[in-house]
Amino acid sequence: PHLAALVLARGGSKGIPLKNIKLLAGVPLIGWVLRAAIDAGVFHSIWVSTDHDEIEKVAKQFGAQVHRRSPKVSQDSSTSLEAITEFLNQHHEVDIVGNIQATSPCLHPSDLIKVADMIQKEGFDSVFSVVRRHQFRWSEVKKGENKMTEPQNLNPAKRYRRQDWPGELYENGSFYFAKRHLIEKGYLQGGKMAYYEMRAEHSVDIDIDIDWPIAEQRVLSFGYFGKEPLKEVKLLVCSIDGCLTNGRIYVTEDHKEMVSYDYRDIVGIDLLKKRGIQVQLISDRDCSKTLSAMQLGCVAKVNVTNKLQVLKDWQEDMGLSWKEVAYLGNEESDVECLKQAGMSAVPADACAAAQKAAGYICKSRGGCGAVREFAEHIFLLLEKVNSARKQ
Repeated sequence: PHLAALVLARGGSKGIPLKNIKLLAGVPLIGWVLRAAIDAGVFHSIWVSTDHDEIEKVAKQFGAQVHRRSPKVSQDSSTSLEAITEFLNQHHEVDIVGNIQATSPCLHPSDLIKVADMIQKEGFDSVFSVVRRHQFRWSEVKKGENKMTEPQNLNPAKRYRRQDWPGELYENGSFYFAKRHLIEKGYLQGGKMAYYEMRAEHSVDIDIDIDWPIAEQRVLSFGYFGKEPLKEVKLLVCSIDGCLTNGRIYVTEDHKEMVSYDYRDIVGIDLLKKRGIQVQLISDRDCSKTLSAMQLGCVAKVNVTNKLQVLKDWQEDMGLSWKEVAYLGNEESDVECLKQAGMSAVPADACAAAQKAAGYICKSRGGCGAVREFAEHIFLLLEKVNSARKQ
């Protein structure tokens, strides 16, 4: 049976404008679930249903196909079931839909693999995700009602200790898998039905803006970053023009060049060095005098025609794996380096090709704190590496 992953990503959002492609820990929100779906390797096709050009662009960057949904199912009042039904009406090859929520950035491929087995091998018609919670519920008393609240799932005279109570299962909204015949009857849950219990730390759902900073920290701690495990970064290579500087060159009347840089980036380089991470610089043009004036104390290579070859030479000379190399670039000449490095980033104003190749897109522009921001991102991921080692 053809199993299709389908992510519903409407352009309109009452809470956060274009929430589905807003950067979360350097990655568009929808990118986290698309990465998990692709790496799960269980889907015959992966789709994003959207009505917005920018969301379509991001979806394709992450390797998904795009279904342009009609205005009829793109309203605030439109339901997920209506959008999924429209998709099935236009894709007759699909037998099973795995509706994955774009707002669940801590989803892991391992969860999707197990659910695919449940619905394909164990014969379930629908499977949905839940999370276990230990919360005591009380009946609601509306204003003006002359009555007392009542306990719903506890005896107040004998309250459970957490370790003595299994808790209750709640839908967490991460995904809903269902077979075509069920959806055509108007159901996402029904038939031979089962739940899949996800780990609590993976159950992150972004609904309102205040959740964003919290979700960012959760993703850095529990998110899925790719098939290969993270390793401790030992080398950061940074493109000079457009990353360390803003890319502008000022020329004086006597033909001398001047560039500007942000002191925060210099601090970022110093912090990386103190953590034992070597910083080396690279440039397409000859900017030796500029580097000399900045007095950064970093190894640098200028007038480079093949940045990837220089990066490979440095990596081999230091005896590093690619997972131990980070790269910050912003132009098409940096694309292959961004793809090769274990950790990669671009400033906010990098070219489209570089943004597509990078694993992290900074909020800061080149020459305006992007190096410092990427350094802090590296430090957060190193904490994740260290935490994994302890576990």
